Amino acid sequence: MTPPDWSLLLDPPPFPPHGYARIADRLASLLGTKADIVFVQAEAVVALEAVAASLARPGLPVLNIITSPYGGMVGGWLRRAGAEVVDLTAEPGEPIKAEAVAGALDRHPQTALLSLVHAESASGILNPLPDILALARARDIVTVVDAVASAGGHALDIDALGIDVAVIGPQKALGGPAGLSAISLTPRAWALAERPEAPTGSILSLIDLKQGWLDTGRGPLPGMPAPLEWHAFAAALDRIEREGLTAVIERHAVAAAATRRALERLGLALWPAHGAPSNLVTAAVLPEGLDRAALLAALPAEVEITACIGPGTEHLIRLNHTGPRATPIAVARGIEALGAALRQAGVPADTEAALSDLPPRA
Repeated sequence: MTPPDWSLLLDPPPFPPHGYARIADRLASLLGTKADIVFVQAEAVVALEAVAASLARPGLPVLNIITSPYGGMVGGWLRRAGAEVVDLTAEPGEPIKAEAVAGALDRHPQTALLSLVHAESASGILNPLPDILALARARDIVTVVDAVASAGGHALDIDALGIDVAVIGPQKALGGPAGLSAISLTPRAWALAERPEAPTGSILSLIDLKQGWLDTGRGPLPGMPAPLEWHAFAAALDRIEREGLTAVIERHAVAAAATRRALERLGLALWPAHGAPSNLVTAAVLPEGLDRAALLAALPAEVEITACIGPGTEHLIRLNHTGPRATPIAVARGIEALGAALRQAGVPADTEAALSDLPPRA
């Protein structure tokens, strides 16, 4: 097999200065929002830190929901900025329960900001976002949603749900590049960010993005944008718009359902044990005594089956069916490879039965 000619990526044409606003408008249309869209020219974890650094202030009462290491990081960044953070941590590896959120808000009625992840690619769980946002709206709480993984894989109508801040990563279900990210912000969110002590002169400053791009007419972006990332983002949106976002979400749902059925027929227990799974990755519990590292090492490099991340996931693996991988052929390749690795490890696994009702692989 001839390796790709990566030199074709050299000397890319510049991205047109008017194109950034166009991408913002296309993304806003897809996600159902009239909120401002700004861009962080870095991977989405930087955007999450920028939101925490820009919105938090000394004494701000925050309820931070933790269902993976990402929630823990956000809580740390909020504390660093001086916020008074109450962490609400789910059972290890499980989604948070809306009842637990309601109870925490009753115990902390002064809460002004609520932060949570929508769908966790770390462990394959889905948090009950609409229920939690309804609780926040009823209490007039500003909401921050990490939708890095979920946008494109689950319904995410930002305005209808009442999300004040949504952080979007193109590299997951949208199938785009990993080197930039987007944030939607409502006027309520900007009201928290616009204060004298807000960080400026920093990649973590949302105010810099507002003043340097939004307030100047959304022309050229400050700094030196990486044209490859922007051309790739535009191409990803082209592909999403051609397929239709509803169809993209349905494709993820079909791939997830097929993966869950196949894993059960391989004899594996599905995760989470309680609550809803995501459409992005499917997690399964390995048989007792099976060496997870050895099993994963036996898999072909091109198959995206990895260890789950975070407390409570030490015996879990996850099959990635996100973005372009949300197809029957990608699911089949993963199940075939996993079945072979299980048999090599001495675990009976009937791959033919597992794939018996998979959708057509075309």
